[in-house]
Amino acid sequence: MTTPHEVALLRLVAQRLTGPPLPAAAETVRWLTAVQAQDYPGALTSVALRTEGTARAGVEAALDAGEVVRSWPMRSTLHLVAAEDLGWLLELCGPRVLAGAAKRRATLGLEEADTERARELAITALGGGGRLARTALLQAFDDGGVATTGQRGYHLLWYLAQTGTLCLGPTAGGEQLFVLTDEWIPKPRRLGGDEAPAELALRFFRGHGPATVADLTRWSGLTRTTVRAGLALVRPQLATLEVDGVEYLLDPATPDLLADARREARGVFLLPGFDEFVLGYGDRSAILDAEFAERIVPGGNGMFRPTVVSDGRIVGTWRRSGKGAKRALVAEPFTDFPDAVRRAIDRRAAALP
Repeated sequence: MTTPHEVALLRLVAQRLTGPPLPAAAETVRWLTAVQAQDYPGALTSVALRTEGTARAGVEAALDAGEVVRSWPMRSTLHLVAAEDLGWLLELCGPRVLAGAAKRRATLGLEEADTERARELAITALGGGGRLARTALLQAFDDGGVATTGQRGYHLLWYLAQTGTLCLGPTAGGEQLFVLTDEWIPKPRRLGGDEAPAELALRFFRGHGPATVADLTRWSGLTRTTVRAGLALVRPQLATLEVDGVEYLLDPATPDLLADARREARGVFLLPGFDEFVLGYGDRSAILDAEFAERIVPGGNGMFRPTVVSDGRIVGTWRRSGKGAKRALVAEPFTDFPDAVRRAIDRRAAALP
């Protein structure tokens, strides 16, 4: 038995926002398994916050080295993943997402011949180690006879990534470039049968726990049946907690890590929007009062604001204001910030990657 507050503090440690950081960006991404990344700069910061040295340049270096890639491995949402994990995650989580792709193509006026022609054009443009920015790759589609107007271009890129042809890897001028997955990831991991859902369950609960089966189901987009089948194989390697009659699973080492870092865990953290501390769970009641939920996702529009966390709870949001030398971080409390929290926010802002 434990409390929601303890769950929140344990999650900070499990996600390496406090306690010992991971030694390199690739290790951080691998530990979390997938880092939500539709906000690319925010994703770089999320990884840097958990990595020794806390520098976004180290995350971009991991992308340039082919250690980390960005794609749509689950829930039709962009994530950063370790390069070797992309293939088995697509094979595990992709079929449910792809099931609705034909209907979306029909809405956009795309035929199967269009997607396959785009695949041919992408392979021609990128084969032999080529890399192109989004605009240039879409231009290649247009030049080859596949129109990319409206949402057609995005869907084509998504579909080719979802079916394993493309991924986003190296960077140039702050923008990620598309590459051919088979060339960029020469040694992908191969997991078959129940091995893949078991691997996903073990890594999710180690990197995000305490969490519930419902959390993993929502996070992965898999069916509860698939999640439970994978969990059954790795349950002996996990510890359990109970909160108000609900079972939570976690890495057995996490409580000891919290014991060594409890004072820091109860401090203040500035997290970018879409951070895994928020997005990694279907039930956020341990870290956020329901009355303030709309403050971090105004109007339920799916756009998550950066958050201020104090003592394991989200207590406000923050944003950048101004330009150049006058650019500053502005924090907005849900109720009010005690003086100690305001001072801590200033310190965290000065060190934010």
